[in-house]
Amino acid sequence: MKIVFLDTKTLGKDISLDEFKNFGEVIIYETTTHNQTLTRVQDADIVITNKVVIDSEIMKNSNIKLICVTATGTNNIDLEYARENGIEVKNVAGYSTNSVTQLTITLVLTFAEKLDYYRKYVETKQWEKSNLFTHIDVPFYELKDKNWGIIGLGEIGKKVAKIAENFECNVNYYSTSGKNNNSQYKQMSLEELLKSSDIITIHSPLTDATYNLLNKSNLNLLKDNAILVNVGRGGIINEYDLANILNSDKKLFCGLDVLEKEPIEENNPLNRVRDKEQLIITPHIGWGSVESRKKLINYVLDNIQKFVV
Repeated sequence: MKIVFLDTKTLGKDISLDEFKNFGEVIIYETTTHNQTLTRVQDADIVITNKVVIDSEIMKNSNIKLICVTATGTNNIDLEYARENGIEVKNVAGYSTNSVTQLTITLVLTFAEKLDYYRKYVETKQWEKSNLFTHIDVPFYELKDKNWGIIGLGEIGKKVAKIAENFECNVNYYSTSGKNNNSQYKQMSLEELLKSSDIITIHSPLTDATYNLLNKSNLNLLKDNAILVNVGRGGIINEYDLANILNSDKKLFCGLDVLEKEPIEENNPLNRVRDKEQLIITPHIGWGSVESRKKLINYVLDNIQKFVV
C-alpha cells in the first residue's frame, strides 16, 4: 500500500511516524496546497490529512481507498461523494480531552490570579524597588463559591465541570443542542447562564445553532470581571462584538484558543484590544499536548489496521 501524509507539520516534529511503514510505502509532506493535492494523492491507497481538503474532484481522479483525518472534524472531506463511491473516511475522537481541559483550567487560573500583571511586576524590576515583601495592588480571587457556566457539556465539558467542582464552584450548563439533560448539574437558558456566571467556558462544536452564539446582543449580559474562555470552535463568539466589548468600559477577561479564521489575520479586531491583560489568545494548542498527539497517531494506526484486515 502507498500511504501519503499531506500536512504533517500540524502534528509537530516530535511525533514518530515510523510505524506507518509497516503498512507499506510512506510519503510525507509537511504542508500541501490545494493545487498540489491531486498530484500527491493520485496513486495513493491511503491519504492522511488534518486540514487539507479532499473534495469530489480529487477522489474522482485518484485511487484513494481510505482517508484518515487526524482530527475529529471531517468538514474538509466530501463525505457524500466518499460514501457513494465506497471510499472509507475515518476520523479520531476523544484523544484530546485531557489536553483541552488542562488549557481551559490554565486560562481560567491565569485570569483569576492576575498572573500576567504580577509576572510583569517582577520582570520590570518593580518588586526590586519596593520596600514591601509583598505586592497585592491588583485584587485576585479564589474560585470557591464562584458560578462556573459551561456551554457544551460533552466529554470535555464534563471533565472541566468535575475540576470546577473540586475548586468548590457552583457548576451550571447550557445545552447548545437542547438535547443534553444531565441531572448532575443545573441546566440554564443561555441568557440565565451569562447573567449569573463568574466564569464561562465554551466546549461545543461549531454548528448553525452555535455560530455567533455570543454576540453584541448578549455579551453585555456578562458580569463585570467575568472570565470567558473559548476552547471549542472559532465562530461561536462574534470577534468584532467581543473586541468592542473588551474596548468598552465593561471589565471582561477572555481567553481564546480558537478563532473563526486561523491563523489569526492581521485585520482581526482582537489585535486592536487596548488592555492586553484582558485578553489571551493562544494558537489553537488545546488539542496538542505530547500525550494527546501520540494518542491521535495510535488511533490513526488502529483505523488503518482495521481497514487492511
